[in-house]
Amino acid sequence: MTTDETTLDTQAGAGVYSPWVLKLYDWWVLGVSNRWAWKCSTADVLLPFYRRHIGARHLDVGVGTGFYLEHAGFGPDQDLALLDLNENSLHTAAARLGRADVSWFVQDVMQPLTALGDRKYDSIALFYLLHCLPGEMADKAHAFDHLKQHLAQGGVVYGATILGDAAGHKGLGRKLMDVYNKKGIFGNRADTLEGLEQALRQHFVDVELMQHGKVACFTARQPRMG
Repeated sequence: MTTDETTLDTQAGAGVYSPWVLKLYDWWVLGVSNRWAWKCSTADVLLPFYRRHIGARHLDVGVGTGFYLEHAGFGPDQDLALLDLNENSLHTAAARLGRADVSWFVQDVMQPLTALGDRKYDSIALFYLLHCLPGEMADKAHAFDHLKQHLAQGGVVYGATILGDAAGHKGLGRKLMDVYNKKGIFGNRADTLEGLEQALRQHFVDVELMQHGKVACFTARQPRMG
């Protein structure tokens, strides 16, 4: 059962990223949590995966602190754009890149992406965004529906997300899942690898998924239109 996209409240997941939280994010999330809670290395798994799929025109959705953007190795000729509901994250990521030519948009990915106009991108990245969205995975598929409209021919949508209870969280991971879901920072208790695959295949022909620890990494190509 899915929920109408207009009734899903995305503010709790996005609003937590205050300037103070963003200062601690890399250490706590990309360092401590990825290693000890989610069992998925930032340096060995996530950053190489991010870098592997970047295209000439790149859109980063749910930008966090801009860590991946800073370490992606973008060349001066690559076109970069940022999209997030939280302006603190957008300012932080843009400043970290230090490029005057970066476009950024304040937009909720669960709504039609009117801010992007008719822009198309060769790569669209969603790292640690889906588990912060509300609803079940079928609801979160609205994001794929909106993003595929802005994917260039031959392009890729790719990302990583923390899976829910079925992934078998233990210790620190279980405690963080309880706290984050209770506060609405996460909305991923029911998120499964199978549910993610189904949501992706609803909108894309070519889908690949890999699980590292409690994290699912995915790529999606060839949008299904109509």
